This record gives sequence, C-alpha cells and structure tokens, in this order.
Amino acid sequence: MSGPKIAMVLAAGLGTRMRPLTNDRPKALVEVGGKALIDHMLDRLAAAGVETAMVNVHAFADRLEAHLKDRVAKGLAPRIVISDERPQALETGGGLKHAMPLLGEGPVWVANIDSVWIESGVPALDAMVAAWDPSRMDVCLMLAPTATSLGFHDSGDVFLEADGAVRFKDAGEMAPLVYVGVHICNPDIVKDGPEGPFSLTPLWKSLATRGRVHGVAPEGLWMHVGDPVARDAAEARLAGE
Repeated sequence: MSGPKIAMVLAAGLGTRMRPLTNDRPKALVEVGGKALIDHMLDRLAAAGVETAMVNVHAFADRLEAHLKDRVAKGLAPRIVISDERPQALETGGGLKHAMPLLGEGPVWVANIDSVWIESGVPALDAMVAAWDPSRMDVCLMLAPTATSLGFHDSGDVFLEADGAVRFKDAGEMAPLVYVGVHICNPDIVKDGPEGPFSLTPLWKSLATRGRVHGVAPEGLWMHVGDPVARDAAEARLAGE
C-alpha cells in the first residue's frame, strides 16, 4: 500500500522558545546534526514517497523560501509549493485550511518541522501508511512514549486503545503517549473551521470521541526539538553520544 503523495509541512511558527537561535532565522532553518530541521522532515517524507510538499511560511519567509529553492535546485525531492502566511500565521488548523485548495481531495501527510527521530525496525512513516484506513479514521497520529522520548516536558497526552483508536486523557489523568508531530489526515476535516488562526487539537479531540482518530507508536527514539536545550540533546543523540 502506498502512502499519500502530498504533504503539508508546518513551518510558519515564530520559534519563540528556540531563541536566541531564531533571532535571525525561522525555526525551520535551525540546524540539528548539520542539517536544517525542515530538511530532516522533507528527507523523511521523500523517502516515504511524497512527491509534493506544501510548506507554509511566515517568520523570515524570504530566507526560508530561498533555502527551499536551493534545495530543489540541487535535485532533492520533494517538489516544493509555498503556502504564504506572511500577513498572519494561521496555526496548525488555519494553516491546513489555507492550503486546502493546493492539497487536493485525498489523504495527506501533515508534519511539524521540530520532530527528529532515530528509527528502529520498520520505518515510522511506513508503519503509519500500513495503519491508515479512511473507512475507520479521519486522522492517524504518530505517537511515542513520553518516558523514552526527548524534549517533551509534560506528561503524555493520549492513550492508544487495543484497536488503535486514540483516547485523549481527561483532567487529572497521566497518559503514556505523546503526539510527535506527524500525521495522516483527510484535509477536509478543517473545511468547517473558522477563518484565521486555529489549532487542530480541539478538532482531534472531537473526532476522537467518535473513534475517528487512530494512532501508531513505532519503535525508535523521538526528539522534540523545541528549544536550545532540546536541540543540543538531539545533536548529542544523533552523534551517538
């Protein structure tokens, strides 16, 4: 089974928690292990068969666009299409809705740029493709155990049921798993969302009550590169330290 050929890469964040590394560049261009965060993600998506990546831009948009043009000029996949959010950053849900005319009707990958991982066993994106079943789900989240992942400062967000369905934790609960920044979805889940910025999380929680959000927790080490301390920790792990 082949996976989605189109991806939405969310790269419009301000990177406030990554300062001072983002004083002169977008978070997407912060390097980890000698490679920009966005290139880590684009390379993973290309390896999974993605042919076109929609990348939203906001902070330091010109610099990010120049980097992406240079990447394409070097012959690196996937093809890049810019979703311009210079006037206003639209958050995860708003960014996806803004890009809907470019995404088509089929399922798409949606990926943050601050997730880096070291695989063990079946490639993580392949595991997600194998689990994706649009008759049973509208969203398939990539999950990882909080206890063995880097850069996640809070407890987990979700439980994974025996049938693969995701249940978000209730107030006061401790959950073992956290969303690590990559999912497959039908983009029309956001068609009724508000104009302007909004988050995907409330939408996921609503869909989860109907059993329409599933998840996969592949083997590997997941690193959320959200601040300079996490960046340094991720670099050390990538270097085998």
